[in-house]
Amino acid sequence: MLIPIAVLIVVAVAVGSWLQFNERQSLDTVQEVGTRAADRVDVAATVQRVDAAARELLLRVTVVPRGDLGEQGTAPVADLALQTSAATLGDLTFKAHERLTTRDVQVAMVGGSISDYPFDTYETAIEFRAVLDGKQVPVRMVFSNNDTLFSVSATPASSPQAAVMRLRLTRSGSLLVFAVFMMLVMWALAASVLIGAWYLTTRRQGLVWPALAWMAATLFALAAFRNTAPGTPPIGCVLDWFAFLWAETTIALSLIAVVLTGVRTALRQDDTHVT
Repeated sequence: MLIPIAVLIVVAVAVGSWLQFNERQSLDTVQEVGTRAADRVDVAATVQRVDAAARELLLRVTVVPRGDLGEQGTAPVADLALQTSAATLGDLTFKAHERLTTRDVQVAMVGGSISDYPFDTYETAIEFRAVLDGKQVPVRMVFSNNDTLFSVSATPASSPQAAVMRLRLTRSGSLLVFAVFMMLVMWALAASVLIGAWYLTTRRQGLVWPALAWMAATLFALAAFRNTAPGTPPIGCVLDWFAFLWAETTIALSLIAVVLTGVRTALRQDDTHVT
């Protein structure tokens, strides 16, 4: 008996390690697009947070002028402007000879809906075009993702004068696995309560208070369990319609059925004792 359990534990740990390694590799992946000319502007764009409810992501941008365009890589030799895509809320400007600082910009996402959680997907595009002292200069973008709740697939797009990256955002593998696990647990708990209710009602056990307490506790515990879902999904998402709402309904109806059957059984027993 112990050997199969040990094998299952080893297999589970191995699969978990493999999934974690793949997700770590995905987060560490860096995409590059643009020119590698000696005189260029490097843009490091990193996704910090994805807000699915607002359909936007927070992009952290670090700018470094290279070659004759910068002063030791810390300041541009002239006024620098980074023109962005229509999805990005605002262009970036930097004064000449002033130390460059990291900027956070918001990027709008299209497609998908948070009500599809945890299977929702979104798309957007980020673009940077560098203009130094009124003249367009080469630009290179390095893209990465730091949001562990989302997996970002970046595809470089060809553009002669700009660095463009098309993004497709999906829920991360760990989040997806956890959400599916939550749905399975919800159905398992609902099935357990339903089986317990069937036993009590068919056996005419009366009001079994420990069983009623367990059912009521499961009813409220399931709501708290649902609220632990990562990413704060809204009420009415796929998670609810696939599992939570039906599990809660099943548990509530089972509890009511047990109470009604138990009360009738108890009343009949009282009448029998009286007579």
